[in-house]
Amino acid sequence: MKLQTLRRNGGIATAAIALSLTLAACGSEGDTETATGTDETSEAAPEETPAEEPTEAEASAADQTFGEGCAAVPADGAGSFDGMVMDPVATAASNNPLLSTLVTAVGEADLVGTLNDAPDLTVFAPVNDAFAAIPEADLNGILADKALLTKILTHHVIGGQLDPAAVVGEQETLNKDTLTVKGDETGMTVTDGVVTANVICGNVPTANATVYIIDAVMAGAK
Repeated sequence: MKLQTLRRNGGIATAAIALSLTLAACGSEGDTETATGTDETSEAAPEETPAEEPTEAEASAADQTFGEGCAAVPADGAGSFDGMVMDPVATAASNNPLLSTLVTAVGEADLVGTLNDAPDLTVFAPVNDAFAAIPEADLNGILADKALLTKILTHHVIGGQLDPAAVVGEQETLNKDTLTVKGDETGMTVTDGVVTANVICGNVPTANATVYIIDAVMAGAK
C-alpha cells in the first residue's frame, strides 16, 4: 500500500516537473519570438532623412552695377556681366559689343597685356558712340599715333578696384595726370578738366578691374 502510494506520489511529482519544464520552454520560445519580431520590425523601419535646407540663389554680377546704359549690355554669354567677371579687363571688354572701338584702340596701343596682367585697376571705358563723336579724320590720326593713343587710353585708367563710394574724388591715372569723379549711383560724372563724361553703366566687375562705361572720350591727357 505504501509502495503504491509512493509510486503514485512519485508519478505526480514527475508529471509536475515535466509540466513546469514544458511551460518554461514555451515561455522561453515566446520571448525569443517576441524579441525576434521586435528586431525585424526595427530593421524594417525606414530611416528618416533630414530635410535639405533651401539654398539661396547665387548673386549675379549685374546686381552691383548701376546706370541706364547697363540695359544695353548682353543678358548672357561672354559679354554679359556674369561673363565679364570671369575674364581680365581687356578680354572682358572685347566680349562686350558696346566697347568694340575701345578694344580696337587698346590693341593698336599694345596695351592688352598691360591691362590684363595688372593686379587691380579701375577703367573708365568710353562706349562706341563716344568714339563716333570724334571726327573720323581725328580719330584715325589718334589710332595711328601709338604714343598719343597710349597717353589717352592710360588717361582713362586708375589703380585699384574702386567701388562707387571709393572712386569719388581726385584720382591719379596711369598716365600720371588727374581725373575728378563726382556723384553716386544716382548719377556720376568724371572729368579731366577738358571733357566731362557721364557714367552710363558703373561698377562693372571683371576679374582684375572695375569698369565704369562712359559716354565721352576724355581728351585732356597731358
